[in-house]
Amino acid sequence: MAVPKRRTSSSKRDMRRAPNMKKTPPALSICPQCHEPKLPHRVCPNCNYYNGREIVASEEKSKAAK
Repeated sequence: MAVPKRRTSSSKRDMRRAPNMKKTPPALSICPQCHEPKLPHRVCPNCNYYNGREIVASEEKSKAAK
């Protein structure tokens, strides 16, 4: 079985692992209703709209209905 002749330095080890640790920030899109940034294909956390429809009833409207 092959055995390394020399110890791998921490610098070489970390350089080898570096490409796997790259993270990309999440892509953001603009909400067509309120023009705030949001994650694509998700309900807007600011106005609760998705695809031109209100998905989650907002607290203000639910209080007004009572």
